[in-house]
Amino acid sequence: MNNERSDVNNNDNPVDRAIAERLASLRADPSWQPDIERGRALLRHQRTRTNIRRRRAAFIAAGAVAACLPIMAFPVTRALAERCVSACVLETAAVRDALLGKPAGANLQNTYVPSRDRRPAPDFTLQDASGGSISLSAYRGKVVLLNFWATWCAPCRQEIPWFIDFQRNNAQRGFAVLGVSLDDNWTIVKPFVDRMGINYPVMIGNAQIAQLFGGLSSVPLTVIIDRSGRVAAIHAGLCKRSEYLADVEGILQER
Repeated sequence: MNNERSDVNNNDNPVDRAIAERLASLRADPSWQPDIERGRALLRHQRTRTNIRRRRAAFIAAGAVAACLPIMAFPVTRALAERCVSACVLETAAVRDALLGKPAGANLQNTYVPSRDRRPAPDFTLQDASGGSISLSAYRGKVVLLNFWATWCAPCRQEIPWFIDFQRNNAQRGFAVLGVSLDDNWTIVKPFVDRMGINYPVMIGNAQIAQLFGGLSSVPLTVIIDRSGRVAAIHAGLCKRSEYLADVEGILQER
């Protein structure tokens, strides 16, 4: 009798009724059945995305390793990487050898040529865009920065704005920049000169000029000539602006 009374009291308890209602709402519909195929499809999709991300990460890592290994392993590639920082070492030595020979005690890796080792720069005459003739010998008495370049040469395009500044800042000090393009014709060169705002004379070179300056196997090549018409500095490949400035300033101060 007491047990029956207790059950009645429990069923009448508001808390018990609330709990029973909440539990009833959580029970699944008797007609519901799990969609196993859809679950498997979602799982396969998730695994595919995970695998793609892993393969992509592995591909990027492998590419980075493949790019770095040649730089570390092969001397030619390593030299090219070093030349991206300061490119005037091996090429400058080769051009210096062609123009000056190997003077005793000369450091072939140095862009600057001591006065005792200098030789006359090869003279030439070329035409500018207007058809006028320009001779290197006509600039005797000035410090001349002679730059061989081409419109297709990326390092050349990087250096040319420096030379524009050098011409602007030092023209009153007896300094001149001359540009010799190795492109085929003025149809290519003239628009480039105008677009870059080049403020110094530009000519188009030929095979004879190339032979005079060591074959010009690569560009850019820049030769700085002293007031006596002698080769005073050689910059082959992409060099630092500071290297050019140091040589230009040093040669301008010579008397």
